[in-house]
Amino acid sequence: MQLEKLVRAIQSLVASQQSPVPSLEITRVTDKSKNVIPGALFIAYPGVNIDGAQFIPDAIERGAVAIVTQSPIAEITQSPNHPIIQVTNARSALAHLSAAFHNFPSRNLRVIGVTGTDGKTTTSTLIENILLAAGHTVGTITTVGARIGGQEMDTGFHTTTPDAPAIQNYLAQMVGQGTEYAVIESTSHGLAQHRLDAIDFDIAVVTNITHEHLDLHGSWENYRDAKALLFRALMTSNKKPRTNKVAVLNADDNARGVLDFLRAIPSDEKIIYTIRNSKFEIQNSEILISARDISHTPDGLRFTLASPFGELFIESPFIGRYNVSNILAAIGAALGRRIPFDAIAQGVKMTRGISGRMERIENARGLNVIVDFAHTPYALENALKTARELTNENGRVIAVFGCAGLRDVQKRAWMGEISGTYADITVVTAEDPRTESLAQINSQIADGLHKANRTQNKDYFIIDDRAAAINFAINNLAAPNDVVILCGKGHERSMCFGVTEYPWSDQDAARRALAQGI
Repeated sequence: MQLEKLVRAIQSLVASQQSPVPSLEITRVTDKSKNVIPGALFIAYPGVNIDGAQFIPDAIERGAVAIVTQSPIAEITQSPNHPIIQVTNARSALAHLSAAFHNFPSRNLRVIGVTGTDGKTTTSTLIENILLAAGHTVGTITTVGARIGGQEMDTGFHTTTPDAPAIQNYLAQMVGQGTEYAVIESTSHGLAQHRLDAIDFDIAVVTNITHEHLDLHGSWENYRDAKALLFRALMTSNKKPRTNKVAVLNADDNARGVLDFLRAIPSDEKIIYTIRNSKFEIQNSEILISARDISHTPDGLRFTLASPFGELFIESPFIGRYNVSNILAAIGAALGRRIPFDAIAQGVKMTRGISGRMERIENARGLNVIVDFAHTPYALENALKTARELTNENGRVIAVFGCAGLRDVQKRAWMGEISGTYADITVVTAEDPRTESLAQINSQIADGLHKANRTQNKDYFIIDDRAAAINFAINNLAAPNDVVILCGKGHERSMCFGVTEYPWSDQDAARRALAQGI
């Protein structure tokens, strides 16, 4: 693709008074110098610790023919054969250039974005299966992986939203296969770091906005504002034929004014869901859906959906009462496209185990062992409450979890207190300590356990090695009526110590521990 055509896609970001763009054929758009091939356009943006402009010489040596950068051009060694284009926001430029390189694939898809602190992957998967049940072709991009034409693609270790070149490449593959819908899990990192810029969203869904990632955003308000970018993108992106821009909002998530804040952002239609207030007052262009007669058993969930379109009986194999909200969020997205009721019911019913989301580990010993991704205070509380519902009157809840290093420090003691309140025994362990002191992280969690009046080596234990912690919980603590729940890692397949990612799986560690006791 011609450089001139690509630059037109970022015209609003280009700094003024720059030289005319020469006629060059671009073979690749990338922000990683190691991925440069001859003819590539290299985009350099300031990172947390390093400015990508440092890698411009390496990119040129590898064959880059043009550079886009946020750094002042005067500070960069110029080559007359390598035009350098200065922009005001290089991260956003990367997204728009990647979209242009692939001929703006999201304009040929109906795109549903799902954001929130908890439940994004579950809700995205539910939406996917509802659309499939209705006979549509669907591609998904979640933190677990990408799925295009039935083919699974790994999106890497500790994935949040993939980077812009990868997302646009996935979307282009969807278009190439004739896909109708794209469902994109939209994290606060992905939104704030402009990875999702240049995607033409049609439906924006929120699960909740609680307490997470303050290490990146600095404050809860900044975190909320990052999530809100998905909703602001609705009316500023390309309008497609016969496609309303729809916001799907949680009426039960307004303790800090989240609903009111998102509700004020314009959209063609708003679908508001609730499990608490079926008499919620709606405004113009709003639709209310709610759940009543909720039944939660170890076999799953059942409830009746109430909506202006009629009532619908819903069955789901999911455990966890909180999943009713996730199901309603997915149904809200489906109703935004007026998907038939029978497909909605079928899609929800067919959505079964999602990796690392209240995932039971089958075993010959008959022990109740569950792996869950719960890594936020709200998610941990819900996971432990669900585990309690799965025990009988003599059973105990044994929780194994830790907190990540170089992440939100404030939640550590809070999560310790939650585990001390809702679990009978807690085993505190490693969860990606990175370059922080594991002993310090676990001590902060223990502060919360003390606040819940828990005693070390009686009500809680600290075992730094996660494999040893899981083995201890299963083989030294658990009885047949207990539930052992391993929280925080979920689907992830690595754990970070220092700056190195080591292979890791809670599921595999649990199976090894279970096998030792046979």
